[in-house]
Amino acid sequence: MLNLTKKADYGLMALKYLAEHPETVAMSAKDIADAYGIPAQLLAKILQKLTKSGLLKSHAGMNGGYALARDAREISAYEVIHSIDGPFFITSCTKGTNGCELTPSCTIKEPLARVNETIAGVLRSISIYDLSDHEQTAGQSERSSPLVSLAR
Repeated sequence: MLNLTKKADYGLMALKYLAEHPETVAMSAKDIADAYGIPAQLLAKILQKLTKSGLLKSHAGMNGGYALARDAREISAYEVIHSIDGPFFITSCTKGTNGCELTPSCTIKEPLARVNETIAGVLRSISIYDLSDHEQTAGQSERSSPLVSLAR
C-alpha cells in the first residue's frame, strides 16, 4: 500500500486550509496547526520547506504568516508531496539503483515503474483546489474531480 508520510499529509492539509480561506492575506502556522490538531512546530518546518520550493509565500510582521504562492488550481498534490518528501517510489528497485541482487532476473521492476508513473500522473492531475471544500460553480458537478470525495 502506498502511504503518504505524515509530513506530506500535513503539507497537503495546510495548503487545503489556505485554499479554503482565500480572504485571509496570511495564516500563521499555529492557526493552521490548531485547526487540525497537529504539532505547530512540525507544521512550521513543513511550511518553511514549501516556501523554499515556491508553493507558499511567507509574510513577516505582526499579521504575518503563509499564503499560497499561486492559485490553488495551479498547485498539484504531486508538487506538494515531491517538495516535502522528494520523489516517491512504490518499491526501492524502481529508483534506478542497482543494489538488488535480483535485478538481472526481475520481472516486476518495469511494470512497477509504470504503476509508479501512473500514480504520479494522477497526483499531478489533482489540484489543491480539488481537495478543498469550495462552492461549486453553476453547472459544475461535485464529481468533477475523482478524488474530491476522498479528500473529505
